[in-house]
Amino acid sequence: MAERGWLRACLPQRWGGEGWGCGPAGTRDAFDALRALGRANLSLARLFEGHMNAVKLIALYGSEGTASNAAKAIEEGALLGVWGADDPAEPLDFDRRGDEVALTGAKRFASGLGLVGQAMVTVATAEGQQLLLVPANEPERCDYSAWSMGGMRATQSGRYQFSGVSVRDDALIGTPGDYLREPHFEGGIWRYCAAHLGGAEALYHAMLGQLTDRKRAEEPNQQGRIVASAIAIESARLWLLRAADEVEADGAAGHKAALSLLAREVTEDACRLVIENAERALGMAAHVEGSFVYRMMGDLRLFLCQAVPDAKRARAAETLAVMAARAEQL
Repeated sequence: MAERGWLRACLPQRWGGEGWGCGPAGTRDAFDALRALGRANLSLARLFEGHMNAVKLIALYGSEGTASNAAKAIEEGALLGVWGADDPAEPLDFDRRGDEVALTGAKRFASGLGLVGQAMVTVATAEGQQLLLVPANEPERCDYSAWSMGGMRATQSGRYQFSGVSVRDDALIGTPGDYLREPHFEGGIWRYCAAHLGGAEALYHAMLGQLTDRKRAEEPNQQGRIVASAIAIESARLWLLRAADEVEADGAAGHKAALSLLAREVTEDACRLVIENAERALGMAAHVEGSFVYRMMGDLRLFLCQAVPDAKRARAAETLAVMAARAEQL
């Protein structure tokens, strides 16, 4: 996992961190860190993005006591995560018993099993999604076999069973509905998109390096792939930078979530173009099992499926339509 300094850097500056992903001053550094990790290993980038997201949620909605405890744990090297997907057979629930909260159910697609010390989890209530920050470090509760995906294997994802876990009521973070508040819910997708972009950059450089080594980089078809990939990557980078800067800036939400959703569209298109170009450019060499290109293509294809892209595309369109209608009324 990333060095302890990187985990600490995600803390807000008022807690002694660098504010990566938590405020305007740390936005560019957070963006660069996520891209760099994406270029190296998308599974690692996914875990780090989850940690950054969890810290952000604590900073936004947590009490001072929760924030202080989380900051202390991170200073000691704790990795946090955000686990939102319920197990269909046993959705996560809780029951308040005095000053304690008793949990039942499980989370699936939980990244970082055995690595994450505390997880930010969601529980559906009549008033909205309730956030809880709970311990997630008991090995006997981890089910790695529940992750049967062909990519992102190094995330150590799977199912975590919470039934029988009891925590203090200060594990409740914010109020129901806070989790989905904008611009930090949809707006915050710039973070994992920055990791996607890093993966695309890695594929591009691997493709260019192999073509150069084979003395094929000057072939017209290959030049077309090289140029198209470079343009797509730079376009996505600019979109994401703008989205990140605006989402993390102080001020009203406005169009920020829509901007981040549009940036996600541009990033996905860029990544899929680079994957296709790398596959066409390298041919059989792109399918050598265990190679960097093979692993990166598989991981990126799967990572791009997060989280329900069609729904996010529809949400972007709906938001743009509403904004257009409001503009006509002015």
